[in-house]
Amino acid sequence: MAEVTMTEIRKTVATSLGTAFGIVIGMVWTQVVLSAFATGGIPLTSTGGTWTQWSYFVITAIVITLICVIAIIMIGRWGGKQ
Repeated sequence: MAEVTMTEIRKTVATSLGTAFGIVIGMVWTQVVLSAFATGGIPLTSTGGTWTQWSYFVITAIVITLICVIAIIMIGRWGGKQ
């Protein structure tokens, strides 16, 4: 049976966490786009609002994206250590 090294474990964890953060980014931006349609009068979901609410949503999505990208970079560096 092959022995699993700490480097392999770090790479696997880093890849998994990077993927998870990427999914979070995608889910947030999906909601931003859908809410823009709803705000513009094209309801694709049950939520709607004003352009001000939508702009706050976009700002929130940008902040979450930046946090997740930074986390992906940091975890990638950690996972790449040997």
